[in-house]
Amino acid sequence: MKINFDTQTLEINPSGDQYVAVMDGKTVSVQIVRADAIRGRMDLLIDGERVTAYVSSDMAKRWVTINGHTLMLTKTSGAKQGVRHDHAGGLIAPMPGQVRSVSVSVGDVVKKGQALLTMEAMKMEIRIQALKDGKVKSVFAAQGQTVEREQILIEMEE
Repeated sequence: MKINFDTQTLEINPSGDQYVAVMDGKTVSVQIVRADAIRGRMDLLIDGERVTAYVSSDMAKRWVTINGHTLMLTKTSGAKQGVRHDHAGGLIAPMPGQVRSVSVSVGDVVKKGQALLTMEAMKMEIRIQALKDGKVKSVFAAQGQTVEREQILIEMEE
């Protein structure tokens, strides 16, 4: 995924259980230690250094504050929409729609690729799948509920 902020582009790609971020030719590893979707707080390890980031969103843009500096993030037009449905340990809605079914409950152990939730958007059926083996920590969506783009649907723990 490519993200623009200010005049710089940050590219973030998954790599196993962490991410590889590239900005201005510099590559760093980013691991999510803990994510609190309710408070908008993420504890990260960036090249082994612990960093706390605060994230807020209006569903179109995201603001990230690290060490007192706030940056506005926007996806570039080249970003692949809807390919990954995760955000800080939470699986998110790729677009506005309605939840058709929820196949898991809190505490369920799931396998990578397992369908966790099905939603309908723009006459399409979208399956939200587990991106890796894990355990369901929280379920924020119910059958029949209307959800917004980037709304957290299910939170996973390893």
